[in-house]
Amino acid sequence: MSFRFLLPAVLVFFACRSAHSPAALTLPPPKAERPKNIILLIGDGMATAQVSAGLYWKGVGKSVWERFPTIGFHKSHAHDERVTDSAAGATAFACGHKTVNGAIGVLPDYSPCQTILEDLDALGWATGMVVTCSATHATPASFIAHQDLRAFTEAIADDYLHTALDCFIGGGKGYFNDRPDKKNLLDSLADRGYVIRSGTGFGRLPMDGSAPFMLFTADREPGTASAGRHYLPQATKKTCEYLQKRSEKGFFLMVEGSQIDWALHANDRSWLKAEMLDFDETVSEALQFAAVNGETLVVVTGDHECGGCSLNPGEGKREFRPAFASRLHSASMVPVYAYGPQSQTFSGIYQNTAIYGKIWAALGMPNGAGK
Repeated sequence: MSFRFLLPAVLVFFACRSAHSPAALTLPPPKAERPKNIILLIGDGMATAQVSAGLYWKGVGKSVWERFPTIGFHKSHAHDERVTDSAAGATAFACGHKTVNGAIGVLPDYSPCQTILEDLDALGWATGMVVTCSATHATPASFIAHQDLRAFTEAIADDYLHTALDCFIGGGKGYFNDRPDKKNLLDSLADRGYVIRSGTGFGRLPMDGSAPFMLFTADREPGTASAGRHYLPQATKKTCEYLQKRSEKGFFLMVEGSQIDWALHANDRSWLKAEMLDFDETVSEALQFAAVNGETLVVVTGDHECGGCSLNPGEGKREFRPAFASRLHSASMVPVYAYGPQSQTFSGIYQNTAIYGKIWAALGMPNGAGK
């Protein structure tokens, strides 16, 4: 075969190859020097082994994890314990301070610490949370509540009345209207102008940005991804579009793949696979928004590792099998992925509290709100 006939075939081969390689998924450089919007995505219980499993399940060259230009690691320990729980882990992100396990939005002496969501709300940013757990669960609670113990679910729900959160999507409706004290916080939220809905659809919500809303996807905890729950990716996309309309200053959105942790506590491989693939798609939606917007910083991490997870050889040469050393959290370092304006500052190894400081620095306020 002559070279002139061979050349087109070679070009087609490399074109097809590059279209499916990680290089073809390269994100565009940000348009702004500093971000206007912040999207913080947390995979509860997710560390390196869980990310690796998700990448292999999705397919090499297809996973969102291969697209990030900046990767770092954080040390997740709590104030006085090497192994953190989700309450102390999320409080470190929200407040920039280590605290004791079980504590929600408070310092080790149990005095309240102002969260980044509360501060940005006070400065005029739009704020929201989208999760696959209840509103009163440890991670979302740590961004808006201040309680000594994560078990104080009714008190945590009360704290939702104290900050003008623009939107919430997740479970936990019963903690607001089916309570031992007979309070109906949904009526109180409605009196403040909130649109309250149940389900996973967006048709009856003020997605034009005209009003704040709370969309409850379950009375207590939402179902599992392996059982068909799949609202997180679409909710993340829709919420970004909604928050963009709520404030000209910008927005802060916290998204949590909450049940990655639950699958790991259960040592359930099928559940873990479904949650990791759901979170992969969710992160992809955030990246797609940021790539088009050009003024959005996306930060993705886990609050801690759970399950002592490792990837052992599977039945085939190219297969693997997740194995678990425990049903508890561990002290492993946790990866941090970043894209957007100032994303380069998230490389390296640092404390989990540094994520709070790095976000403020990215916004041009290295000393926090208003400074």
